[in-house]
Amino acid sequence: MLREWSDGKQEAFDDLLPFVYDELHRQASRYLRKERQGHTLQTSALINEAYLKLIDQRNINWESRAHFFAIAAQAMRRILVDYARSTHRKKRGGDCLKLPLEEAMLVEGEEKSVDLIALDEALNKLAERDEQQSRIVELRYFSGLTLEETAEALHISRATVASDWNMAKVWLFRELRQ
Repeated sequence: MLREWSDGKQEAFDDLLPFVYDELHRQASRYLRKERQGHTLQTSALINEAYLKLIDQRNINWESRAHFFAIAAQAMRRILVDYARSTHRKKRGGDCLKLPLEEAMLVEGEEKSVDLIALDEALNKLAERDEQQSRIVELRYFSGLTLEETAEALHISRATVASDWNMAKVWLFRELRQ
């Protein structure tokens, strides 16, 4: 179905959606479960926004399930960051939208929260420094892909993903503490 969609058959995406909806719902739920209480963006709204972004994708040669969910993760990241920016005009502080970063992302299992806008800015800085590490963080954190799925999506070895993931976590931790 992904290949048919790549070939321009829009109805293939409509056929594909029931098969990927549950995973998209899990991704969206995972993001929104980490939101502050009283957050107004609902899981179905995040999925619908991501769906609209996905159907607008042109000239993508869908390679695999992991590739599809990687693009979906990018779409959800952009939606959440745009939502945070539009809802909370202050650059930092105050009522900023916060997402807890998984325990392994920071240090020693201590639960912390990260300003989503600050995380996005840090990921953009990381991308300037090392695009691959930035993509790995995006796939692991925003999409919830495993090391193996991330390696498949990026066409690199699992060992490279594991190494870059560890280096990126340390770099982001330092960047976000500043």
